[in-house]
Order: sequence, then structure tokens, then C-alpha cells
Amino acid sequence: MRSTIILASNLTKRYGARMVVDGIDFEIRQGECFGFLGPNGAGKSTTMRMITGLTPRDGGRLEILGRDVVPEDPLIAAQLGIVPQENNLDTDLGVAENLEVYCRYFGMPARARAERIEHLLEFAQLSDRRDAPVRILSGGMMRRLVIARALVAQPRMVILDEPTTGLDPQARHLIWQRLASLKERGVTLLLTTHYMEEASRLCDRLLILDQGRILDQGTPEALIAKHVEPEVLEVWTHKGCPDPNTFGPLPGRLERVGDVLYVHGVQLESLRARVRQRDGYSCLLRPANLEDVFLRLTGHDLGEGS
Repeated sequence: MRSTIILASNLTKRYGARMVVDGIDFEIRQGECFGFLGPNGAGKSTTMRMITGLTPRDGGRLEILGRDVVPEDPLIAAQLGIVPQENNLDTDLGVAENLEVYCRYFGMPARARAERIEHLLEFAQLSDRRDAPVRILSGGMMRRLVIARALVAQPRMVILDEPTTGLDPQARHLIWQRLASLKERGVTLLLTTHYMEEASRLCDRLLILDQGRILDQGTPEALIAKHVEPEVLEVWTHKGCPDPNTFGPLPGRLERVGDVLYVHGVQLESLRARVRQRDGYSCLLRPANLEDVFLRLTGHDLGEGS
């Protein structure tokens, strides 16, 4: 049984009369990637800030490595690496110089600094850019450097807030590879993301949060099996949302999101063939995913606020 890194029980946070985090419970274990999934305003960032000690909690229990989380606890801070949503690199410095500053912050002697910087440049695949000004890096390179910087002190846990937002697919996949290699080394990852593929690929377990409350938590596979049918047929037309009566009795559960009709069921291949025979209609048959789960639980898609 892997040891517990973070334990939260009845964790709450209010801003004025508004309950932002409403009595949530979760446990994060050594060496796993644990994800927070939810729309903007769901309470994800506030929970992350409470974990890092930047925002005090209003109630409940929150422990990291068995220690009660309080603001600016140096013993907890030394165990956490933080990757913020925005790149906050020093653009007046070069790639290696950004890492050098953080190494000095942790009091590393010269030889240890040099060895750590070389290791991190190799990890981030930036060795050939070590002297390049940060301002000329691509978005993917900047994100890899931010992740490398979070690893300077060899933390036991890395907190990642939307680590691949705005990146192209190639850059995103490279960062996924780097994060997966960290997990293989026993580093615990705590991830917030809006990308369903990212959550499915990286997270061992995740929780779905909306309006400050946990709707459910578990492995991606278990959540999909529990809440939605295995197949989804998306149907759309240039004339607005399709009328489901057009195709006769439909073998599944129906949902409308915008101008798209979703049919959730099993063995939907024959329905796809019927839709394709109709002029002006298009469709896509795919496996169910976490976004379908979120839509089923909340009534809106992941990009919408509460």
C-alpha cells in the first residue's frame, strides 16, 4: 500500500458569503498522478492554493506528509514543486540562468548547482538551448523549462496547474512524456487540466469538481464505466441541432449540447450508417470519454462555468 502524501477531509473555503470549496474529501498517494477536473470556477485553483499554503482554509483537515498545512511552512514547501498556469520565467535571463537562480534560492553549492542544472536541461530536452534567452523560446520549450525549474529541489510532489494549455499537440505530447517519466521515478503529481485526453492519459485517479463539491472520484476507466454508455454518436447538420425523430427510434440515451445531438449507447454502427445516408447530416462514432461523464453529472460541458 503506497503511503499517503496529501489528506483532505471536509475541506472548506469561503469568499464572503460564497462557498468556493464545500467540504471535500480526498487522498493522494505516493507515486500516483491525481487529477482535478472541473470547469472554471469549480474550486480547483482555490484547492491548489490551500494545498500550497498560499490560501488559508476556513475549515476541515488538510495534511501533507502528515503535517498540518499552514501558510509558509518551509518543511512542506521544500517537498513541493509548483508549475503555475502562467509562465513566470525571467525573460531577461537565459535558460540555464533561470535554473541557476532557483538553485541558489535553495542554497545549493556551486558543484551541486552545475550538476543539477545539467540534469534538468537534459530532462527538459533543452541542453542545446542552455544559453538561449528565454524570450525566444517556443511555448512548449517555456513550459518544459517551468517544469524543470519546479524540480530543482527534487520535490516528492509536483503540482501542475493546466501544464499544457495553449500548446500545440506535438508540444503537449512531449510534456506528457516528461511527466510520465517523473511518475515512473516515484514523484507524485497533482494535476488540473481542461484536456480530457491529458487527464485520461496521465491520471491514475481523479475527482470531478463542480460548484465547490466533488461529484465523484476514481480511475478514469471506472468513472466512464459507472456514468455513461460505452459508445457515443455525435450528429450534426448545417441547419442547427438535428431532430432525433428524423432517424426513427434511437437505440440510446439522447443529449443536446449546442447544435450537436449526442446518442449514448452500445453497438451504434447501424445508426451511424443511417445518419450517413441522409443528405446534409454528419456524424462521428467514438468511445465514451471523461467529458461525457462530466456532461452527465453536471448538465454542462467542461468549458462552461457553474
